[in-house]
Amino acid sequence: MAINKNHEFEELDGIKCAIVEKNAPQARVDFLKKLLSINGFEVVVVPSPAPKAAPAPAAAAPAADAGTENAATPPATTQATEPPAVEAPSSFTIGVTDYTFNSTNAVFGRLLKTPQGHVVTQAYWLQKEGETIEEVPYYDFK
Repeated sequence: MAINKNHEFEELDGIKCAIVEKNAPQARVDFLKKLLSINGFEVVVVPSPAPKAAPAPAAAAPAADAGTENAATPPATTQATEPPAVEAPSSFTIGVTDYTFNSTNAVFGRLLKTPQGHVVTQAYWLQKEGETIEEVPYYDFK
């Protein structure tokens, strides 16, 4: 169990991992897997479990009055429904085998590098810009 929401860990494919991100789309998985592998982390990716759907309400059969039964009408039959088709997972859970890894500390502690050798900024981590340059600290603005 994690101390707080920012440092979660659990077993992924039988390996204890620090959770980097949950419910990530495939494009995000590709981005983070490449970035974390370059920085020396072993990445584990598993499909996220499907969200729990509320059970469908059962159709209530109309109550038949004892005096109005018609012998000519056959009893209602239930039709067998097909199970839903299994879809490819659309979201994934990303973890690293170093369970002391914390993505917040890694980004703000400037511990990660891009493939070009720049420091990973928050904008780069969140994929808000294509290429990143090292951010100028607020106290250096003139």
